[in-house]
Amino acid sequence: MALEEIKARIGLLLQEMVNQPEDEHEIQEQLREKFSELRALGLPLPADLVELEKRLEAGFGAEA
Repeated sequence: MALEEIKARIGLLLQEMVNQPEDEHEIQEQLREKFSELRALGLPLPADLVELEKRLEAGFGAEA
């Protein structure tokens, strides 16, 4: 999967989290998969995605 396609899918997943909060757990898992795909390509995650990943690990919804 191309980098731009992965980044676009991450954007869509973030929008789904807003629009479909009842599916938050499933969406979080999909985000983690996309982060892994970026790393598998040998690409570092941008700082904002690293922060998001940390928040997911800590419990994304806990801060809301």
